[in-house]
Amino acid sequence: MDQMWANRAASAEAAITRRHLRTLWGLPGTQLGVVAWPATGGQRRFGKWHYWWQAHLIDNLVDAQVRDPQPERLTRITRQIRSHRLRNVGRWTNDYYDDMAWLALALERAARLADVARPKALDTLADQFLTAWMPEDGGGIPWRKQDQFFNAPANGPAGIFLARIEGRLRRAQQMADWIDETLIDPETHLVFDGIQGGSMVRAQYTYCQGVVLGLETELAARTQDPRHAERVHRLVAAVADHMAPDGVLKGAGGGDGGLFHGILARYLALVVTDLPGDSPDDEAARTTAGSLVLSSAEAAWENRATVEDLPLFSAFWEREAQLPTATSGDAQFVAGAVNSSEIPERDLSVQLAGWMLMEAAHTVAGQP
Repeated sequence: MDQMWANRAASAEAAITRRHLRTLWGLPGTQLGVVAWPATGGQRRFGKWHYWWQAHLIDNLVDAQVRDPQPERLTRITRQIRSHRLRNVGRWTNDYYDDMAWLALALERAARLADVARPKALDTLADQFLTAWMPEDGGGIPWRKQDQFFNAPANGPAGIFLARIEGRLRRAQQMADWIDETLIDPETHLVFDGIQGGSMVRAQYTYCQGVVLGLETELAARTQDPRHAERVHRLVAAVADHMAPDGVLKGAGGGDGGLFHGILARYLALVVTDLPGDSPDDEAARTTAGSLVLSSAEAAWENRATVEDLPLFSAFWEREAQLPTATSGDAQFVAGAVNSSEIPERDLSVQLAGWMLMEAAHTVAGQP
């Protein structure tokens, strides 16, 4: 079973490698993911590159290296990290705390699991999150600098990162407690998007559930405090009840939304592998999380298109993938977010999520 998922994950990786990975501006020793396929000339020249999508590309490469260690993939990870900084004008940071949190998570995993270490980058990013903590203003850390929107997509991944680095567990717990006290829907037990000026932004996105599952699972594994496992139990059940019709995680189209359900799949797999305990509730949470990953992955694989023997995943895993064309409308950057291409399967984000899901399924299927 896990070999089947290993093969599917390898096919997903090969598809991204062939269609999206290019040198940055023709410079030797570089590589980034072109944001669309088929791509325009401007896209191939990285006029648009989408910082946080590239962070997830690093994360997926680390997944693949754990699954099947290869020297040439280590080279790709190194080039991807180097090029991220280069395209970001020689800096690791930008104005969006959620973007920086995704990069921090990817770099921490690259160091720990693939031995590609950037300790100064991790220190720089950790400092961003620690100094942005604003309980006096209602947070949490904000979504972006000079902003008063405190949301799960910034606090969740930043909290996971801080839980994983030495000496920052207490702040990670404070972030988890802030989310639990502020952003949980009392009716569904799902996570709301955020809070702005004291008013709830009531949207409920799949990736918000994913990052809170990741944060609470890390804390359950690293502390003796039972409240973290209890929150995981509650949220896994809420996701199963409200975000997975027929057992398949809900899609959110292309653009930034293309990554949302992939991120949820990643952290459901973390529940399976890392949630401690052997109580009936612990076992039920792990079983439910694993079944959601595997049923979603089966649907995504069944509904893929095949182009030159490689998969093209649908933005909605329960629907057949549409083939994009070079003339269909491009994704647009609007108000701090990337909207979907006219055919969402064109977007790198959608294909990264499909690959992420295949890696998660391989991880889950390999559990005893």
